Amino acid sequence: MTTTRRDFITTAAITGAALVAGDALAKPVAGDNAMPKLLHHVFFWLKNPESKEDLEKLIAGVKSLAAIETVRSIHVGVPASTEKREVVDNSYHVSELLGFDDVAGQDAYQIHPLHKKFVDEHQHLWSKVVVYDALAV
Repeated sequence: MTTTRRDFITTAAITGAALVAGDALAKPVAGDNAMPKLLHHVFFWLKNPESKEDLEKLIAGVKSLAAIETVRSIHVGVPASTEKREVVDNSYHVSELLGFDDVAGQDAYQIHPLHKKFVDEHQHLWSKVVVYDALAV
């Protein structure tokens, strides 16, 4: 069986593509899809939980925090209607999960004018706030 130059180039290209694809699947994805190093998870309980207006104001305020330069990712949510289990606390009304590159980024966020403005303009809406900060290991 003779192999033509065209057959050789085609086989080499397919093999190269397969190796690159396999290599990409074997390594963690870098860049925009990488998990931030520090996660800042905040849970809010509304003073007036029946107020749709208060809920909407708080959600809008939390979403405005995405404009802070050190915020790498943001997820704003409300309790999911998942299975009720003893270990699940869904008593909160709004949560925010912010991602940062490092502790310095989170520190800068805490003193940023937009964060301070958010607290000043929205703290009257909540009765309780709980924060969990986690650094990747």
